[in-house]
Amino acid sequence: MPTDTQHQIALTLVPGVGSILIRQLISYCGSATDVFRSPLARLMKVPGIGEVTARAVLKPGVLSDAEQVMTRLAKLGAAALFYTDKAYPDRLKPLYDAPALLYFQGAANLNASRTLGLVGTRQATEYGRRITQEIIEAVVPYHVSIISGLAYGIDISAHRSSLANSLPTIGVMASGLDIIYPNVHQKTATDMLGQGGLLTESKPGTKPDAHLFPARNRIIAGLSDVVIVVEAAAKGGALITAEYANNYHREVFAVPGQLNQAFSAGCNKLIRENKAQIYTSPNDIIESLQWDTGSSQASPKNTLPALPVNMTDEESQVLALLRQSAELHIDELSWKSQIPMGRLASLLLTLEFQGFVRSLPGKKYAVVYV
Repeated sequence: MPTDTQHQIALTLVPGVGSILIRQLISYCGSATDVFRSPLARLMKVPGIGEVTARAVLKPGVLSDAEQVMTRLAKLGAAALFYTDKAYPDRLKPLYDAPALLYFQGAANLNASRTLGLVGTRQATEYGRRITQEIIEAVVPYHVSIISGLAYGIDISAHRSSLANSLPTIGVMASGLDIIYPNVHQKTATDMLGQGGLLTESKPGTKPDAHLFPARNRIIAGLSDVVIVVEAAAKGGALITAEYANNYHREVFAVPGQLNQAFSAGCNKLIRENKAQIYTSPNDIIESLQWDTGSSQASPKNTLPALPVNMTDEESQVLALLRQSAELHIDELSWKSQIPMGRLASLLLTLEFQGFVRSLPGKKYAVVYV
């Protein structure tokens, strides 16, 4: 009998069904297996699923295609991570456009306590490579997981420097796990498996077509607590990653460059348009995210200030969720509580004024203990 993982993979192979529709189907049917067991009439009642899409879901052959994917994953020693799985990255779960399914190969913890995205031009200068190395060497004491895209230039410099400094590093790919692009980075990609890993939403055998790279960039942004653009032209993938990071409420830094250098234009533009903070030294990142104060570590105290008797159910729910974690990003808090972002921001502000919650860098929140 097909497993639930096979059904989950099969959902991503149905033409016209993307991550948002997959979540709709799971919400109405209960599980991926239940989706394929549902009659046509029931599927057609799911919002966004018309008759054509419903028939495509039930079309014979998609399960056998998923079985072939599982066979290729087994040969690679890779795993398929559905958005409901515990191992799926928590940072991605609250994002409306996060992949419903990811393919992962490696040893890294996708839910590391601290993550840093490093991106930039494929035509990196010596200056850009030196800054990249400087950043990574500076964050070694903070046990940070480095995220990048395995591309030429800044990306590969970030991965190789991470390996040299024994930091976990994750390469987010636009292709399938079995197609390393560019191929000259095959050895680095292999070395990363024991210390980090490779991650993609593309099934094995997928070639790195141009339209897949912007989608790849959103995963880099979503996985990162902070994104640093080291060098970038006025247009390009690094700026797309920064745009996603801003949309996801991540911290964004850009390394300034000389005015007459083409691959400083993008960074200077981000700073000018207030889409990135200016990077001047590694301390900018460390202090902004309060890594030097150990804010990501759970507090040894566990007593809340006396709670008012008129606290609302939503306020109590938010406090309960925050007590379960050392800290939570506002997106994750909204997702877990199912409280709309606008109302949640107001609730958090009220709780902060009352002394129950404190705001942290990177749009994160934590409970105040006494």
